[in-house]
Amino acid sequence: MNAQRLVVGISGATGIIYGIRALQMLRVLEVESHLVVSRAGEMTRAYETRLKRDELYALADHVHPIGDVGASISSGSFRTLGMLVAPCSVRTLAEIASGVTTTLLTRAADVALKERRRLVLMVREAPLHAGHIRNMLTVTELGGIIHPPVPAFYTEPQSIADIVDHSVTRALDCFGLEVPGAPRWGESLGMSPADRIRHA
Repeated sequence: MNAQRLVVGISGATGIIYGIRALQMLRVLEVESHLVVSRAGEMTRAYETRLKRDELYALADHVHPIGDVGASISSGSFRTLGMLVAPCSVRTLAEIASGVTTTLLTRAADVALKERRRLVLMVREAPLHAGHIRNMLTVTELGGIIHPPVPAFYTEPQSIADIVDHSVTRALDCFGLEVPGAPRWGESLGMSPADRIRHA
């Protein structure tokens, strides 16, 4: 594989901005992106952003229709770094956990698991019932990574955009992709917790 490739799935949970920022960061990192958006994800785009569908699609290098189960990303022979689902709805989580995939998005996720590639799910739901938690455990046991977009405040974010970017940066870390300038504890950030206690 000459170019690095990453599949990005956008499902119908709130938080489509995570998928948008992931695509933008991948462009900067020169990682070839393959986008698939669920029907509910298209609805979320209209609810949560001013982006038209074509504008969202323009952020990706390749876009695959949700119903095209014969697309390149549906095959394990199409080599990628894996797949990021951002955001990941609990319905999408449940399909991936069960292995009964009904769309290209969940089929591509299943491919990542069977090929032992990284599958990172930015699950967006709260509160969680036992079924959600069981599905998270199942996906984890299958080799996936459950990565909810939990905000970090040690970076002293100045905006919602800062919080979103940190969550997406941490998700991309799972694929060994480093976003330039991302704040990191012990590197670009201030004192360690022990130093703060000593100077308190």
